[in-house]
Amino acid sequence: MATPNGSGSTSANLILMRAIFGMGVPVSAKNVFPSNIQGLPTWFVIRANEQGWLGQKNQTNVGVAMNAATAAEDIKELEPGSILLIDQAMTGLVKRDDLLVYAVPFGDLVKEVCEKTSLRKMVVNVIYVGVLASVLGMNMAPVEDAINRQFAKKPKAAELNRAAAARGYEWAEENLARQNKFLLRESDAAKGKILIEGNESIAIGLMFGGVSFVSWYPITPSSSVCEALLEYFEKYRRDPETGKATFAVLQAEDELGAMAMLLGASWAGARAVTATSGPGLSLMAELAGLSYFAEVPAVVVDVQRMGPSTGLPTRNAQGDIAK
Repeated sequence: MATPNGSGSTSANLILMRAIFGMGVPVSAKNVFPSNIQGLPTWFVIRANEQGWLGQKNQTNVGVAMNAATAAEDIKELEPGSILLIDQAMTGLVKRDDLLVYAVPFGDLVKEVCEKTSLRKMVVNVIYVGVLASVLGMNMAPVEDAINRQFAKKPKAAELNRAAAARGYEWAEENLARQNKFLLRESDAAKGKILIEGNESIAIGLMFGGVSFVSWYPITPSSSVCEALLEYFEKYRRDPETGKATFAVLQAEDELGAMAMLLGASWAGARAVTATSGPGLSLMAELAGLSYFAEVPAVVVDVQRMGPSTGLPTRNAQGDIAK
């Protein structure tokens, strides 16, 4: 799925991924995005495989082109015989005859289900989820379940997105030709498995490892480690009799402060941790040296960046090369 950054496409793509998993099919995903301002390109890759092979591949069998800025290149990268779902307004960019092309009037469909113009750029993504469900032979039950989970705390948003997915599904059922090359079927291959992000699994490990103090400063792509850990702490680390917290989570003013707090807590005897990425780790270097020569234990989760950050100084690359 190729979309503009900041268009709400991540929510739609997570809905699709969870719907596939809800059918019992093993699935994995990768969000491919530079640290960009709103409107610049982002891609979301889902791999579904009944045998459980979930490693990412440089091969796309079903492509969704929603970003005019990258559509021409996105179309070039599709394997011959692939399915291409594209906005009807961009069909002039299709220069190949070896693809199964489905042109969808997303602009017209989103107007039917969403009155607020400001919300349409986000709701339109859920329409392509509904279209894909039809094209790939899914039924709507797992899609609706995934939408309800995604917007569990926002009933009005859930209702709007259910309507958008349903409209996409209905339109596809009525207007698109059937294909039998790429289909999703109910399976039990994912039975007994859970769907979890790597950062969330790290948080679970830290909690079971006895961490009681967290200091952090938000930075992509590590922020969800501490966010998830805070949720687990609230659920499992409060005294059952008094309700008092047996943990402390502090957001620092910067990465330097987060590392200083970490060392102070560790020196006092707490099991302490922070999470960051390459640029943040660089800022922590001086205090990491203090940890070393003062022999103060410090756990730092480095969720590595594999691409550029923002601005000219880091546009070349800001990936974590060696530690």
